[in-house]
This record gives sequence, C-alpha cells and structure tokens, in this order.
Amino acid sequence: MGLQIPKLNEQNGIQVSDAVFGQSYNETLIHQLVTRYLAGARQGTKAQKTRSDVSGGGIKPWRQKGTGRARSGTTRSPIWRTGGATFAARPRNYDQKLNKKMFRVGIRSILSELLRQNRLIISAEVLVATPKTKSLRVQLDSFNSKRTLIVVSEVDMNLALASRNIPYVEVVEALNLNPVLLVAADKVIVTPSALQQLEERLA
Repeated sequence: MGLQIPKLNEQNGIQVSDAVFGQSYNETLIHQLVTRYLAGARQGTKAQKTRSDVSGGGIKPWRQKGTGRARSGTTRSPIWRTGGATFAARPRNYDQKLNKKMFRVGIRSILSELLRQNRLIISAEVLVATPKTKSLRVQLDSFNSKRTLIVVSEVDMNLALASRNIPYVEVVEALNLNPVLLVAADKVIVTPSALQQLEERLA
C-alpha cells in the first residue's frame, strides 16, 4: 500500500513507494549530507609562494659581519619585501567521503519529511507550452510558496526560459537532484515522470 500525495486540481492521489517516501527523519545524516555537498562545491584554488617558489636568492646579500646591518642569508626570506610567504596557502580539496547508500537514505529522508509536511506536490501542470514567464507565474502563485523547486525528468526549454526570470524558483532534473535544493525549498513540485525516475534511483 503506497502513500497518498495530493495532486494539484485533482481529487485522486498518486500511489508512491513506501521504500522511498516512508523513510524516517534522520537529522544527523541530512546535516552530514548537506555539509558534504556544500564542501564539495568549494574550489580551494588559492595559492601563495613560499621561499622556495619566489625568484632570487642563491647568494648571501652581504657578508655576515662588519656591515652594521642585520645578518641575512637570502633575499627569499619571508621578512624581506620580495620574499616568500611564511605560511603560504596551497590548493586543497574539500571533498568529504559519503558512500552511495548514505546518500540515497539521506535523500529519501528529506523527501519523506517533505511529504509529511505537505510540501511535496505531484503535478504536470507546471510544464508550460510557451516560454512565457507570466504563464508559469500563474501556476506557481497557487502554491503560495516563496522558494519553489521544480523537479522534472528532463529540462524543457519552455520551462527553463519561463522560470529563469522568477526569483527563488529552481528547475532541476531528477537525476541531478541535490540535498541543498531540497532543504532550501518551501515547496517541491515533481512531475509524474520525474517521480518515477526518483523511485527507480532511490529504491
């Protein structure tokens, strides 16, 4: 027996898999999932030169004694204006390990919680026939949502053009769904074809 999700402008619900939409809420796993995704988005491409990277050096600037100046062995020293950085930044990778099973459980947990909170809506009416922002806005106004996520099986050009100028509206393919978009959305609208893809992917 599947769970019932209200479908927009229809009396009958749609049967969905308990294995995907009946997951218990796991706040710790969801936090780990979101943290891992945000960390993986960091580029970590900063870099500075150490004393071994800067040009110059190779000869003592002046003799050790008798000049009245502080002793110095190289012009590449960090205390010199042209020297290298003492603790130079290096490129690094911020990726965190998270296996596929944990990812699937986390996404199922988020989707199940959205369902329990009546924030998950199955509707094909969000697919517009023309690339007009006005026509899509009319459909979205009925949801009374500030941040709306539209999940489709394949991004339609009309929908992409109609949604790109509406603030806080995201369109994503079911196979590219990520936890940050799900957590941030007030309402998640899923097309029937995208729902089938999610069930096949997460079951």
